[in-house]
Amino acid sequence: MIRTFKVLSALVTYPSEELQAAARAMRAALSDEGIVSGDARHRLDLLIDDIASGDLLDLQERYVDLFDRNRSLSLHLFEHVHGESRDRGQAMVDLQALYEKNGLTIGATELPDFVPLFLEFLATRPLAEARELVGQTAHILSALAERLARRDCAYEAVFRALVGLADAGADEAAVAAIMAEGDADPADLVALDAEWEEEPVTFGPQATGGCKDDLIARLRAAKRPAAART
Repeated sequence: MIRTFKVLSALVTYPSEELQAAARAMRAALSDEGIVSGDARHRLDLLIDDIASGDLLDLQERYVDLFDRNRSLSLHLFEHVHGESRDRGQAMVDLQALYEKNGLTIGATELPDFVPLFLEFLATRPLAEARELVGQTAHILSALAERLARRDCAYEAVFRALVGLADAGADEAAVAAIMAEGDADPADLVALDAEWEEEPVTFGPQATGGCKDDLIARLRAAKRPAAART
């Protein structure tokens, strides 16, 4: 069990009294494993302090404003590369199959690409495998970190730490493609409504919209018979 990923998962869940009370345990887990250090660890400590000492209602309101009201900060990974295209559904199926293959069963109401759930899964894998899977999503995580940085938001720390744990750097072109989608002001309700307008389902070779998604390519390759792989 890689407790660092469990801590990172907890930090991006909806704030609760239990999360606030776990501040000391989260710091201890990060220190014991020591796989996040330096500035990344300092940033995480600041976020832990922020959550532990903040007013719970204010913390919850901030969380909703950031991650629930703002599509560009969605904590669902495939939102940023597939939107509402048909490929998103298949990506969900593939990722859930990966979870189940490795003994993680999720509830019917949970979406497999939810970042806290993805990190919970990574916590159960060997470190090298977890780092590889983080690397497959590094372009998404980097874009989220950049958008949070623009808001001077402490949650940036989680995504910076994850990018630092990846076994490969984020593809700059893929990050730029996500960033080009825009980032609505959370105070602009008209812009937010427009951002959440239902997108048409796209079929055929144009379905992915040109966005890179190495994680799903990897999942699909794993499902093909060995003789069919190149």
